[in-house]
Amino acid sequence: MLKYAIIFALISLVAGALGFTGVAAGTAGIAKILFVLFLVLAVIFVVLAAIGVGAARKALK
Repeated sequence: MLKYAIIFALISLVAGALGFTGVAAGTAGIAKILFVLFLVLAVIFVVLAAIGVGAARKALK
């Protein structure tokens, strides 16, 4: 997902440099949404991993 966010950001930069402001705005919006979604999922997985490690330590004691 981060890969797609970076791709859309690059497309936005190229489109903006070439004067296609509508395309640049659209792809920048998509890149922002994908990046925020990536961050949310990353935080969720880190929390789940921390909970899993805690549960495994309790089970081993």
